[in-house]
Amino acid sequence: MQKKSNEEVVVKRVGMLIKLRPEHVEAYLKLHADDHPGVRDLLQKYNLRNFNIFIQKIGNQWFEFGYYEYVGINFSADMTALANEPRNIYWLEICNPMQLPLDGETGWTIMKQIYFNK
Repeated sequence: MQKKSNEEVVVKRVGMLIKLRPEHVEAYLKLHADDHPGVRDLLQKYNLRNFNIFIQKIGNQWFEFGYYEYVGINFSADMTALANEPRNIYWLEICNPMQLPLDGETGWTIMKQIYFNK
C-alpha cells in the first residue's frame, strides 16, 4: 500500500453474514480451499487482511461468517477498484449464486461490531 506522509492508515474491522445454499456446500468449500488461488492476491492488493470465512450448519440451514480487516487509506476507493477487477467480477459470478442473502439484504449482511479486545 502506498501512503503519503500526511495520510493515516485506517484499520476497519468487518464481520459479515450470509446463508449458503445447501446444494452448493461442497463446491463452495472447494472454491475456498487453501490450494485454490481464487482472488487472494486481489484482497491483498486492495488492503484486505486477515480475511476469513467460517461455515456453520444451524438446523437445516448453512451460514457463513466472514471477517476481514481493511488497512488502507480510502476504503470506498479500494472497494470500488476491487469491484471493477475482471477476475473479482468473475469470482463473484461463480460464488454469488451459491449464497442466499438474509431477508431484506442483497448480499452479505455487514454486522455491527460491539466489542474489540486489543
